[in-house]
Amino acid sequence: MNLNKITSPIKSELSDFQKIFSGALKSNVALVDLITKYILKQKGKKVRPILVLLSAKLCGKISSRTYVAATLVELLHTATLIHDDVVDDAKTRRGLASINAVWKNKAAVLMGDFLLSKGLLVSLDNNEPEFLKATSEAVRRMSEGELLQIQKARNFDATEETYFRVISDKTASLIKTCCKIGAMSSTNDKSKIDNMAAYGENLGIAFQLRDDLLDYTGRKKLLGKATGNDLKEKKFTLPLLKALKNAPTKNSREIMKLIKSESHKKFDSVYYFVEEYGGIEYTQNKISEYADQALASLKSFSNNDSKESLAELVSFVSTREY
Repeated sequence: MNLNKITSPIKSELSDFQKIFSGALKSNVALVDLITKYILKQKGKKVRPILVLLSAKLCGKISSRTYVAATLVELLHTATLIHDDVVDDAKTRRGLASINAVWKNKAAVLMGDFLLSKGLLVSLDNNEPEFLKATSEAVRRMSEGELLQIQKARNFDATEETYFRVISDKTASLIKTCCKIGAMSSTNDKSKIDNMAAYGENLGIAFQLRDDLLDYTGRKKLLGKATGNDLKEKKFTLPLLKALKNAPTKNSREIMKLIKSESHKKFDSVYYFVEEYGGIEYTQNKISEYADQALASLKSFSNNDSKESLAELVSFVSTREY
């Protein structure tokens, strides 16, 4: 399964969106224009505009309002990625040097601000205050989620409850918003809009759970060179949290001591601990649980190619290897 098959019902609309999005990035300032052209080279999967378009088509017809919604969320998402790279001191993004690596942090922060302002203007210029309200709520949740994660990493006191709050806020909130405003662009039916919002929330949680699982299982396959980015940043994700809860107190304390250390060889020990005490299996089961909830939100809709693609996207997110 791949995204080409999933996007087949909106192939022409996705192409139209790309042209509109490219136009929204234009600026009279040479440096801004140079950086935006570089951004367009960093071709991502475009999952968020895909969700907007498919949600709109499932609930009605894709219209000019749908393209406004898709442009707004992609501008917002791109802005947050640039800011994230500054915060994380990341040197690459989608196989290319990151904006901050090429133009330094000051330009990167300002570029993120520029894209955020463009997103706000897109909604206001097209008289879509409800789109702006929904995305502003997503930004608030994303920011709070990231800050809560930083707090828990510093204090080493994360729990499963706070973990799910973090991933719901920092990841699922924007995916939920994509589906919600996509539906809003083509229908006024509250039940349809609510169902698409629920689909997006559960899909987003499944997406982040899979991402956190791959930080263990994905790197384990790479010639034993398992480093674990989350462990480096002392992020307590679900596989580790569940293993710490299941393991004998003595073993958990030893692993906690290792995590707090600056040892570069700790990943393998933590990986085997997480696997032995059920963290991997538990997380896989949780992915399936949230995937099933996302699929359940689609049941009330008539069968068509958009519904099929949204269902396939759940499978893609839940089983992806990258």
